[in-house]
Amino acid sequence: MAHVFGTSLAAINCTGLVIALKEDITNRVSQIIQDKWDFVDAQVVPETKNIGERNYGKRLKATVLYADIDSSTGLVENYNDWFAAEVYKSFLYTAARLIRYHGGEIRSYDGDRVMGLFIAETPNTNAVKAAMKLKWAIANIINPKLKERYPETGYMLKHTVGIDCSNMLAVRAGIRGSNDLSWIGTAANVAAKLNSLPSDYPTWITHRVYDVLAKEAKFNFNDGRPMWEKRRWKAMDDMTIYRSNWGWVV
Repeated sequence: MAHVFGTSLAAINCTGLVIALKEDITNRVSQIIQDKWDFVDAQVVPETKNIGERNYGKRLKATVLYADIDSSTGLVENYNDWFAAEVYKSFLYTAARLIRYHGGEIRSYDGDRVMGLFIAETPNTNAVKAAMKLKWAIANIINPKLKERYPETGYMLKHTVGIDCSNMLAVRAGIRGSNDLSWIGTAANVAAKLNSLPSDYPTWITHRVYDVLAKEAKFNFNDGRPMWEKRRWKAMDDMTIYRSNWGWVV
């Protein structure tokens, strides 16, 4: 192997790549921190292609819905991969279809989870209807189909939905050729964390969502019974939240 002053050419090339990588990251971070921001108010839910890669962002008030399979790790570890894939696909299709049906836009899939944003009229009520219909669809469509096709597994799909609303900032993040929108705001973080709560009550919403719900999304149409139970969320400074085990017929 050729050597230069006792150092291999491979080592020199490797050192050069490390230096170039450090310079590239340093320059980009400096650019991000120093550049001025350009903000506009979004009239529709932003898409990646509509936001530049420099310090440009779109502001909006949005309701965020996260739908997540409960115990997906156990599903992947204890069942065939193709069975888990069928569960994932069935769940994500149903959740996405209902989000779209109620005026929401899909902006992220992450493994067994889908994120929907609602900004049209009555976004909180629309998001809650989508969540309750998802609960009904899992109990009356997905699980019966799974039981019919695979009776020996005994598997029953469980899930959670978290919903919150707040002002949001959408920015494009990542590297050229591999980037996506990042959503900065309380609703995205809180809605995602609500998914960690027990799935025996699959729909969880914050007081911000509950306070502006239409009556039809708060009380049962037939007998006026409340469809929500008030709770305190200790992990989030005793935030007032609401849970529901009600479904809405699709």
